[in-house]
Amino acid sequence: MDKIEELLTRGVDKIYPSKEELEKVLRSGKKLKLYQGFDPTGTELHIGHVVGLRKLRQWQDLGHHVIFLIGDGTGQAGDPSGKTRAREKFLTREELRKNAVDYVKQAGKIVRFEGKNPVEILYNGDWLNKLKLIDLLNIANQFSLQQLSERDLFQERIKEGQDINFREFLYPLLQAYDSVAMKVDLEIGGSDQTFNMLCGRTLVKKMLKKDKFVMTTPLLTDSQGVKIGKTEGNVIALNDNPNDLFGKIMALGDDIIIKGLEYLTDLSTKDLDVSANPMKYKKQLAFEIVKQLNNDQAAKKAQEQFETIVQGKEMPSEIRRLTFTKTFMSNATITDALEKSGMVSSKSEAKRVVGQGGTAVYDSKITDPNALIAPLMKNEEIIIRVGKRNIVKIGTES
Repeated sequence: MDKIEELLTRGVDKIYPSKEELEKVLRSGKKLKLYQGFDPTGTELHIGHVVGLRKLRQWQDLGHHVIFLIGDGTGQAGDPSGKTRAREKFLTREELRKNAVDYVKQAGKIVRFEGKNPVEILYNGDWLNKLKLIDLLNIANQFSLQQLSERDLFQERIKEGQDINFREFLYPLLQAYDSVAMKVDLEIGGSDQTFNMLCGRTLVKKMLKKDKFVMTTPLLTDSQGVKIGKTEGNVIALNDNPNDLFGKIMALGDDIIIKGLEYLTDLSTKDLDVSANPMKYKKQLAFEIVKQLNNDQAAKKAQEQFETIVQGKEMPSEIRRLTFTKTFMSNATITDALEKSGMVSSKSEAKRVVGQGGTAVYDSKITDPNALIAPLMKNEEIIIRVGKRNIVKIGTES
């Protein structure tokens, strides 16, 4: 398919008002001004964000004006999308701006903020925090209470007896105003943002007397519809080290492979039969993602490490090495060693991990948290493994 067809189909859920209307504009050669917003409520972007970021890169490569919008204004209100209950804590603008530094660094792995046709970085707090009472009233005047309360998310909360914070209720109006303030032609966002983005389409039409396209991208989910992301607690961060990134992707269910290859890579998925060899294609997916976020060499090393440690159940050629005093090594339990080496965050966690059988010394499983390490040492050192990839070699200081 040509570049425009790929832009409008691969990794795309829906286009409003229609794909045909947007394609007609693009085929005419017109360059559009478009954006995607990111509320930096944490410090990590995850692979779910890659779907939209790759789409932004496609628009960028075709010469369009792309804006990476930091939601330091909307973030103060708190996006209710995907939230089954009201937030208990809201971040300040200062906290959001601080987090945004990491967002930009991580997004820069996919989109270009420098060089040819760089993506523009804007902060919606620059206009939202300047709105006066009459401005807010004029924005609110463009929507009815019924329009906003009909949102599926709010209806679900009402049925379950959950509160709807009015601060959250206003969020779609604030996001809608971003499109007016920037005078954009198109907005991109995950399908869970459809309501918010269509509010922006409504506001642009009423306040600017023009049309605004909306392009929704599919959410990265498993066959049960569970999203891969921060809210669900299964986050795979863009800044994970290559080995962890590769391993986390390999730990996903096989049902994610086709979606992952389509949404997160440039590999063809036409006539792909994953069932014949799911391990092969999941490795391809993991390799391509690690390569995209780091480089080819890092991806090769991560795959080699995975195949050695997880599939081959062997020790890697390069593992973390630490040395401790002879006194410590003579008296330490496996619990002490796990905590002191930083393999776990506390002795209580160490005891839990050992008790559940998740720890091995060399190739022998250890289940007694009080076992001394001295009798298990070979040549004054010991190799401890927690899980499949967390391995350390501990020796005695000379």
